[in-house]
Amino acid sequence: MNKPVKIAFFGSDEIALPCLQAMSNSLDIVEISAVLTQPDRRSGRGRTLQSNPIKQWAIKSSIPVRDPHKPGIEEVTWLNGLGVDLILVMAYGHILKQALLDAAPLGCFNLHASLLPKYRGASPIETSIAMGEDTTGVTLMQVIPQMDAGPIIDSESIYITSEDTGISAREKIAKACISLMNRSLPTLISRNFQKVEQVEKDATYCRKLTKGDGRIDFSLTADELVCRSRAFTGWPGSYFLDGETILRVGRMEKDLRDFNLKPGQRYTEAVDSLIIGTGSGAISISELQKPGGKMLAVSDFLRGYSLLSNILFSLPSESRKLVS
Repeated sequence: MNKPVKIAFFGSDEIALPCLQAMSNSLDIVEISAVLTQPDRRSGRGRTLQSNPIKQWAIKSSIPVRDPHKPGIEEVTWLNGLGVDLILVMAYGHILKQALLDAAPLGCFNLHASLLPKYRGASPIETSIAMGEDTTGVTLMQVIPQMDAGPIIDSESIYITSEDTGISAREKIAKACISLMNRSLPTLISRNFQKVEQVEKDATYCRKLTKGDGRIDFSLTADELVCRSRAFTGWPGSYFLDGETILRVGRMEKDLRDFNLKPGQRYTEAVDSLIIGTGSGAISISELQKPGGKMLAVSDFLRGYSLLSNILFSLPSESRKLVS
């Protein structure tokens, strides 16, 4: 009986956990022998150092793990010492140098959460929803020393429904990774796969999201704002400023009625929702939260909070582009 193929996994995001768990249960075929991940970060109210979910899983599973700030020759030596055969990457956060790519004789492959070449970069799931896509997926590609630009091995598509958020789409992508790797892992091990080069002219790039991306720019269209709100449900959320007070938005929908409102102008006759004009059409906000409070239905929220203005909420100086 052949020995299991030793796999090193590079990544830091819990989206990869279902796929890792599925592969770790296939001990007759592969063995997760090493994990390379991001260093511990300070988080929470106490700002204590916390390990990411991938590192926690590796430690619990008694898998050797390293978390350098920047992987280098020491990690190459470490992987060689462990006898790693194949490297699998997902949401690691580093462009890998050639020495690391060459550390495994069967090669280095990446699971990227979009249908490449569209949405290369740091936030493909959220950006797909924010841009109004109805389909996305995960692509298995060979890694080269350039961001998400390597040849495609295989892909798995998912549908984005009108109810999907960044959170639910991530769950779909995580499950899609299992199907994709069940189908593709044997071909990687046997080297019996075909590569399709990406069409560079079709490539788009999505940047890393920031907290500021959650701030609602009412000069965008109602459709754009609803898509962004769904995309940013997990983080950074959606909010606007009422004076200097940050009001977080829960559920938001496009209102199909014609109110002839200016961007940021409130329709004052609404009782159970907050209707605000946009660059095209209007949105209806049904849930709001003030600092230190709970997310409430707008009808309940406005009984204990008076908005400073019914005319215009403050707008960012310009819309922040998500894709280049």
